[in-house]
Amino acid sequence: MPTKPDIHIAHDSREWAQKAATLVHTASEDAIRSHGRCLIALSGGTTPRTLYETLADPDWRKRFDWSRIFFLFGDERCVPPDHPGSNFATARSSLFQPLAIPPDHIYRMKGEVPDPLDAAQEYEEVLRGLTHCAEPYIPRIDIILLGLGEDGHTASLFPETEAIHEQTRAVTVGHAPTGIFHRVTLSLGVLNQATVVLFLVSGPSKASVVRRILDPQTPSDRSLPAAMVSPEAGRLIWMLDHSAAEQLPIQRIHIRSDTQT
Repeated sequence: MPTKPDIHIAHDSREWAQKAATLVHTASEDAIRSHGRCLIALSGGTTPRTLYETLADPDWRKRFDWSRIFFLFGDERCVPPDHPGSNFATARSSLFQPLAIPPDHIYRMKGEVPDPLDAAQEYEEVLRGLTHCAEPYIPRIDIILLGLGEDGHTASLFPETEAIHEQTRAVTVGHAPTGIFHRVTLSLGVLNQATVVLFLVSGPSKASVVRRILDPQTPSDRSLPAAMVSPEAGRLIWMLDHSAAEQLPIQRIHIRSDTQT
């Protein structure tokens, strides 16, 4: 049975950032209390960057136990780590450097490796080592942050590509229809094994696809990669701003009361 999402809607960008930071803080504290550390897989894109900059603010940085938090990535473009399109480069400038996160707490996908298959295999070994999870079992990450594309993709799982059908690998190769073609990405199986999956979505350009995913009406809506994210034994949370949520039929879906308009 699909996981019922918790849907939060913020009135403006400031409220969105504060509520997103609160959700991450709560989930990280839960993980640390449970097993002494927290593994967070980061997302790329402009919306998650807003969250990273908020977490690096003086008011938020002191609330986290950064010594027990370790950073992974949900996906990466096949570019060097200093490339403008690198998800690692974005996280480094907006989060890691401001917080002085030590290198041994950061596990990046090596997009510069010539063969994306080799990069995916290497990252799978890293992930399995960190989680002490041998094949054929699926590694469990405490928090996975995800963005959303206007085409319904998330991480580097794009509609009608082989990556969304991966059944055995934890990390696979994704292919984008535009921009940087080759990607390395966590598989849908890993996303659906997470303790908490947090979608970070903002802006009016996302309103249509948000409605299709959270209030699907057709088989094509349900086949969008982001619609296939449904953690088996974890929480699924959507953090939306008002403009991204403007097409949602509030009467048919459950919205968290603390963020209702």
